[in-house]
Amino acid sequence: MVDRLSEKLLNQVLTDKTLKAKEKVLSISQLIIRDKISIQRLIEIAGSAGDTGQATIIESMEYASKTKPTIINEKAFQFVIEKLKSDAPRVKWESAKVIANTAHLFPKILKKAVPALLDNSEHTGTVVRWSAAGALSKIIQCKTSLNKQLIPAIEALEKSEEDHAIRKIYQQGLKKAAQ
Repeated sequence: MVDRLSEKLLNQVLTDKTLKAKEKVLSISQLIIRDKISIQRLIEIAGSAGDTGQATIIESMEYASKTKPTIINEKAFQFVIEKLKSDAPRVKWESAKVIANTAHLFPKILKKAVPALLDNSEHTGTVVRWSAAGALSKIIQCKTSLNKQLIPAIEALEKSEEDHAIRKIYQQGLKKAAQ
């Protein structure tokens, strides 16, 4: 019953033309944090939403996972890994931000995210590259066996990246991974 009522509220929030994008994100993230809608149901709804709806829902997941990372379960993590391959840049970058917030919770499935993140690190969009850099940096800080191949790849990306802010993300990630 709670999911049905929250689902109705979620749909109202997503379709409300009077709400700005950030207001929608905050409203949905509060539904997540307060357990008013299950993360399972949320990803089901996102899966059938258009790019804008998906991006808003994933951004809400990202916002909620900043304060409560454990709100993202393995199925939600797998969902955002898949969404890294989306054609929509906002879906890509919001998915990478969820991964950055929760990478430490899923060390055994991080390898599934790496290929898409490496692809996104060469995207023409600065924000897509920036968020991919953030996720890759968090992944190497988890100090898994992935680091053997991932650290040289990140070092190469850091050298070839033209944007100073993105290079700095890689540098900070490499520095923390080395500690």
